[in-house]
Amino acid sequence: MKVGVTGGNGFIGRYVCEELAARGHTPIVFDHRDRNEGPWEVMRGDIRDATAMTELAAHSDAIIHLAAVLGTQETITNPRPAAETNLMGGLNFLEAVAQYDLPGVYICVGNHWMDNSYSISKTAVERFVRMFNAHRGTKVNLVRVVNAYGPRQQAAPPFAAGKVRKITPAVVCRALSGMPVELYGGGTQISDMVWVGDVARGLVSALETAATEKALDHVVEVGPTESTSIREVAELIIDLCVQRGYDRVEIADLPMRPGETPETAVTADTETLRAVGIDPATLVGLEEGMARTVDWFIENRGTHWNIPQ
Repeated sequence: MKVGVTGGNGFIGRYVCEELAARGHTPIVFDHRDRNEGPWEVMRGDIRDATAMTELAAHSDAIIHLAAVLGTQETITNPRPAAETNLMGGLNFLEAVAQYDLPGVYICVGNHWMDNSYSISKTAVERFVRMFNAHRGTKVNLVRVVNAYGPRQQAAPPFAAGKVRKITPAVVCRALSGMPVELYGGGTQISDMVWVGDVARGLVSALETAATEKALDHVVEVGPTESTSIREVAELIIDLCVQRGYDRVEIADLPMRPGETPETAVTADTETLRAVGIDPATLVGLEEGMARTVDWFIENRGTHWNIPQ
């Protein structure tokens, strides 16, 4: 299939394009910026533009919709961009696949119950997907992803120019820079971490299922088989850095971020993966995946990120 991938130049999007190509499909990256970070065809457009999304559908056999305005605390003080982009972009995706009768996949957020603009807008579209499947005859599968991590994930300042602070690059860059690792709420939150390659595998498998069968009646959840706290993840990363010759850094506790609570728990029911032909036992374990990630950040210091002055 020729598969349109909105947000195909993003962290998860690039892995999805690679997974599609490995399975014999042809990715088409849909992006509003004039850039190409892979050997794929790029169609320039904005997901808020209904005409552009319809044009993508006209040139595709299926669409995986990943593009969104991200951020948990970042979208609270200014909710409008997340609301406009995520809601209207999601509806434009659904109208486009409905018009051309294309199979599709919509990526859902693990923290779907949180009260922040990102979670609210993304989860509203999740409900629209159910409505379209039930009453418009679409074949769109829902794939809920917890915290994806892996090589190439963008770090935020002062290490790189990323706009959203993500757990893994934030901790890895601090540990490799000899700086205290800062954890909101002391890292007591349970937040499942999943290898980004497994996320891509789940999304593409869900698309192939939608293309050959009707839409599933439940969400496919991609995450680890064992849950961990943020503090446990940070301690693992620090240990991995020490094993590679770096000095051990301390953990500094910060107040909880807006939009989160100490009882925050982002987990996944991995048994749902069986519906798209994936055995949860085949997922990459946290220690193995994080070791690969730390090694990649070590190798790419000075190009992908740097120690601040």
